[in-house]
Order: sequence, then C-alpha cells, then structure tokens
Amino acid sequence: MPQLQLPIFPAGVTEINSRIAVQKEAGRVCLSPRPLPVFQHEEQDVRSFRMFTSQMIVSGTVKPKEIVKTFGVPMITVKRYVQVYRSHGAKGFYEHQPRHSSASVLKGKVQEQAQRLMDEGRSVPEVAAELKVLANTLHKAIRAGRLRGSQKKVIAPPAK
Repeated sequence: MPQLQLPIFPAGVTEINSRIAVQKEAGRVCLSPRPLPVFQHEEQDVRSFRMFTSQMIVSGTVKPKEIVKTFGVPMITVKRYVQVYRSHGAKGFYEHQPRHSSASVLKGKVQEQAQRLMDEGRSVPEVAAELKVLANTLHKAIRAGRLRGSQKKVIAPPAK
C-alpha cells in the first residue's frame, strides 16, 4: 500500500515562483501572491494543501513541478489531486468517500476447506493452488485471525 508523503513546509518565506510564495509560521501555512496572503491552512491540514495547490495549478498560477520542488511531494501525487480538483472541484477534497473493499473470497465452505487443508500441514501456496485463490488472500486471512496458519513441519534429526 502506498505511504502518505506529507508536504515539507519550508521555514520562513519561500518563493514557489515569481508570483507566489509560501510561509510557515506558528504551525500555519500561508500561500500568498507577492506580498499579500491569499490562503492559509493548518500545517497538518493535508486536504486543504492538496485542494489549494491543485487550484493554483489548474488556474495556471503555478506549475506542477514547482509544487514538487517546493514541498517535496511526488509528482504522481500532485497529478492525482489535480485530477480530483478538475473532476470534483474543491468539494472533492472534503466529501467523505466510501471505501471500497473487495468481497471476501474466503467465505463459508471455502474458508472451512482452507482451514482443514492447513490443519493437515499443507503450505499456504499448496492450499492456494488447490482452492484457486491467491496465496496473499490466505496470508491476509491468517494475519486477520480468520484462519490459523499451518504448523511448520519439524524434521527430526536422524537417529544414531
């Protein structure tokens, strides 16, 4: 899963380009056209940061590469949130988006069969192949406690 990379807000006043600058002071970030403030947000308010920088890119005030250089965020993240702004406007950053999760493959009889095979000492890849599910699905179920992992086979040393 991708890790959230927070923007780096430079101390003092930093020009993004000749028309706009950013300043961090007392935990607040202020973006302003030289020299008047236009927008402020709390330092930890990533949604507002994404919304306003995307708005500036779409309006042509700054270029995506300037946001990347100034704040140290990945270009793909900047592009992703510019698309959110173009598609949904400012509200796209603040509306609750329901999380979509895939339906569980391990239900009922399939889960019981997977557990039975694992209890027999079969490995996760073997069980996955037999049930035609991804081994990762079984590993997730084991981590979540929906399945008990198979006990590793201990090979006894040969008797002398």
